[in-house]
Amino acid sequence: ERITQTVEITKHVVDIEEKGVKLRLTIVDTPGFGDAVNNTECWKPVADYIDQQFEQYFRDESGLNRKNIQDNRVHCCIYFISPFGHGYGPACRDGGLGRGSVGRGSPGSHCRLRPLDVEFMRALHQRVNIVPVLAKADTLTPAEVERMKNKIREEIDHYGIRIYQFPECDSDEDEEFKLQDQALK
Repeated sequence: ERITQTVEITKHVVDIEEKGVKLRLTIVDTPGFGDAVNNTECWKPVADYIDQQFEQYFRDESGLNRKNIQDNRVHCCIYFISPFGHGYGPACRDGGLGRGSVGRGSPGSHCRLRPLDVEFMRALHQRVNIVPVLAKADTLTPAEVERMKNKIREEIDHYGIRIYQFPECDSDEDEEFKLQDQALK
């Protein structure tokens, strides 16, 4: 009998305070996502969870007693993209593995988003702000990071996936902050 891998959803609540502003931050983790042999619709439990939290908030807002409503909606999805993707495309030929090659290759050698990444982000981009993050970027050279970020952006645009757009920083910010802001984008 085959045991199926499930996407477990775990919540971690952290109270933080910065400059006198208190914030209760809830981190929702999804260990097991994408780990199964058959990942068909493995994003569904995540989408269902997001929808349930929204529906609960809507019910609370529509009720008579709205004083102590707790907002458990998911406002942002930080989506980690592996630097070792599974696709192969013409844009990756510079230093990539050729067709028919076996192995993971070097970072950036498989530059395309995995079908699972595309499917997940397409299913959720209408529900929540998605912030794609290149996982393990500290193991890559700055040139590899830049090349991969550009290729990932191109694919996200190609598939019509809407991601969170960082706002422009204020003109009165110092130059170091402006450079950090630009690097994040």
